[in-house]
Amino acid sequence: MQKLSPSLLALALGVALTGCQDQGPKRDKVEINKNPFPSTYQVLPATATLIKNATVLTGTGERLDNADVYMVDGKIQQVGQGLDAAGATVIDAKGKWVTPGIIDVHSHLGAYPSPQVESHQDGNEMTSPNTAEVWVEHSVWPQDPGFNRAREGGITTLQILPGSANLFGGRSVTLKNVPSPTMQGMKFPDAPYGLKMACGENPKRVYGSKGVLPATRMGNMAGFRSSWIEAKEYKAKWEQYEAEYAAGLNPEAPHRDIKLDTLRGVLDGEVLIHNHCYKAEEIAMMIDMSKEFGYHSGTFHHGIEAYKVAGLLAENNNCAALWPDWWGFKMEAYDMVQENIAIVDAVKNSCAIVHSDSDTTIQRLNQEAGKVMYRANDNGFNISEEHAIKWITYNAAKALGLQEKVGSLAAGKNADVVIWNQSPFSVYAKAEQVFIDGAKVYDRFDEKYQAVSDFMLGQR
Repeated sequence: MQKLSPSLLALALGVALTGCQDQGPKRDKVEINKNPFPSTYQVLPATATLIKNATVLTGTGERLDNADVYMVDGKIQQVGQGLDAAGATVIDAKGKWVTPGIIDVHSHLGAYPSPQVESHQDGNEMTSPNTAEVWVEHSVWPQDPGFNRAREGGITTLQILPGSANLFGGRSVTLKNVPSPTMQGMKFPDAPYGLKMACGENPKRVYGSKGVLPATRMGNMAGFRSSWIEAKEYKAKWEQYEAEYAAGLNPEAPHRDIKLDTLRGVLDGEVLIHNHCYKAEEIAMMIDMSKEFGYHSGTFHHGIEAYKVAGLLAENNNCAALWPDWWGFKMEAYDMVQENIAIVDAVKNSCAIVHSDSDTTIQRLNQEAGKVMYRANDNGFNISEEHAIKWITYNAAKALGLQEKVGSLAAGKNADVVIWNQSPFSVYAKAEQVFIDGAKVYDRFDEKYQAVSDFMLGQR
């Protein structure tokens, strides 16, 4: 049977039922609030600022020597040489480097905060293989001192993900790395939600030990597919309801299910997939499954064997968020090469990213990217600093659906900017000043811009 669009279905139903008897009192249309926990983020006070005489890496493959960056009203106004801005605060950055704010697409800060005590471990809802109904933002503790430490390392945006115990672990949230007493005060306005999924050993180990599906990799795939079938049916019921209501038929709304709301969001292209997946064959199967059910398979995280399917990732517009050198800690993480990210990156139209998945390496994600660059160049690649910065700026923004707002230094973009004392890929690199939306949020030499907390004791 041919499927009608909602508008055609409404027309067909309206014609078919003209003259039918009254169906009782008119029901109000049931609307699903897709943003029940809106951002309350406010840009911090800032003045127009001109950074002069720096080595600038734009985030899109350009290096500008002896260049300037002009920030006004929270936006990048201009990037170039010899800029002049009457009345602006001028920072002479001669001998220093300037980059976009660093973006970590895989963090658990706030959900697994320090101090690491049992009562703080709120990142894994290990009660069902499918917990797509949980939202990690409801576990984020904004006092986590890790946010301050990450800011000192130039991190301006980060995605907080639930853990990887479940096939569907729940929704992620993207935050601006500003001090705030509430999660909503950090929440990146209008950033797309993500859905955490997990292949491989974790879900089959957690649930196999409980004697329920999945206990094997084939059980993982069966669990995924069963859930997507249920989500497709749920989506169809709501679309039918909306079409019938538009036709004036006074229908009763389907049963609301917040787990299926999230999966429907993926099917509608509103929620982005972030998939913990190590092995090449499983990455390929997840791409096939996304085609079966009509959604995009999103970003693959960890991807120890991503180098084996680099062409497949690029062909299907998948980003790969990877470690530079973590491997061997379990069987699915065994077949690693330290050029993994560089091999993925070398394919045309690729989207390679360096991520942390760590409350410590997030503090030096620039140096994690440096490891990849130096290791790859030692083995025949020719990767420049202006190219490698994309792995922790523009490409990361693309994975989060935010490349039009952050991730590069260009006119009109949010003024998320880091001034480094030298090349950010050096082991001696230090972020000296950090700006979010043009407002200074960290200054290495000014205590006024160094957020502190009682919980930071011992966090070095």
